Amino acid sequence: MKGVFYLLWMIAVPTLASLGTVWLLTPADETSDVGVLRKFVGGQKIPATIILFMLFAMIVWRMRHDLPLSYAIGPGRRDLPPKLRGRYEEALTLLEESQRILKTQKKDVERELTKSEREQVTTALDELERSMSENPFNPASFESAHARADRACGEHLSRWRKGEIREYAESILIAISIALVLRVAVVEPFKIPSGSMIPTLMIGDHIFVNKFSYGPLLPFTDKRILTNLPPERADVMVFKFPENPDQDFIKRTIATPGDTLEVLDSRPVINGWLVPHCHVGTFQSEGKAKELYVEFLAGKTYFTLFNSMGREETCKQQSDCANGQMCLSSICVSERKGPYKVAPNEVWVLGDNRDNSHDSRGWRGGLGAGVPFENIKGRAMFVFATFGPDNGDFWDRFLVNVMGRPQLPTSQMQLQPAVDKCLREAPKETTPPPPK
Repeated sequence: MKGVFYLLWMIAVPTLASLGTVWLLTPADETSDVGVLRKFVGGQKIPATIILFMLFAMIVWRMRHDLPLSYAIGPGRRDLPPKLRGRYEEALTLLEESQRILKTQKKDVERELTKSEREQVTTALDELERSMSENPFNPASFESAHARADRACGEHLSRWRKGEIREYAESILIAISIALVLRVAVVEPFKIPSGSMIPTLMIGDHIFVNKFSYGPLLPFTDKRILTNLPPERADVMVFKFPENPDQDFIKRTIATPGDTLEVLDSRPVINGWLVPHCHVGTFQSEGKAKELYVEFLAGKTYFTLFNSMGREETCKQQSDCANGQMCLSSICVSERKGPYKVAPNEVWVLGDNRDNSHDSRGWRGGLGAGVPFENIKGRAMFVFATFGPDNGDFWDRFLVNVMGRPQLPTSQMQLQPAVDKCLREAPKETTPPPPK
């Protein structure tokens, strides 16, 4: 029952209360004139949710002995009156703290307190301990012993005791320190700022990034203790934009060191091998009708989005294609970028929203460029929150695995049969040949 109590009152209630408060405080119209608090909540939903969760959790904790199921977190005595549970817990804390002081500060206590004062403290603590273990429990005896022990310890041990404010400050400092260490070295939250990865990631999605995937980073540096590079093809990763390292990008890894990459009408060709894909249907994105595909690379499947059709015409020779098109890799194409040679210690990346992504194809003034290993921060894990205007229900995106099976938003579920068909008919070979 203890687990049920903590799950309900310390996790579920603060979570629902904080999410509900954020929802109520978020302005319906971002351009409207609202107060400072609502502006902060509207622009910083995740930090606001975390702050509110901590506040609600602290309030619930202070009220814990008055809540349903509170007997589950009691001291273990079934004969303890409910109104004394809080006092009993305070007595346990007093005993533990005082005994710790008498043990760890023994020399200072013996030097600064007289023998009579030390005996007064130990006698009061012994009486309190006896009253707490008395069977049957005697509330009057316990209250009297608790008052004497509290008075004796407050009078003689106060210089070594921690105040309530200090206890709270230390707890908060420890929590912040742990959060910072986790954020720097293990897991970091990341907000999707653009539509370059639609439909895998929507604008306003908040994801966790695993910074251990490619080897743990030394805190506040770009150096890794143990490297696990390069990323695998089709990995969705976060990295520092090579042309502006202060800006973080998220894209999909397509080509790794030694590969030769061409991009034909936004379709990748790796070492002369056209990455296979399957047409799903028309997808509504950013107010436009686009064409959705499932792409297959290195054993992984994922969605890709194109502005228009006309990518399915096959050819054996140039005459098979319409005027202005080229017959390359057995398909008729209108635009060719590359070939690019991927240098050591870098990877080349593309956005899943192929015709609306600023990626390796357009960097270096349109000449193309890769992502250096030292710029890589980590691999995308899953969506933990979403607040985009076109993302549908919050729970529709909650815990979506970025590297998992392609998942349609509920607004596009009419395409699910076509997606299932593409996955059933997935090609057997999805790994490009080795570099020549």
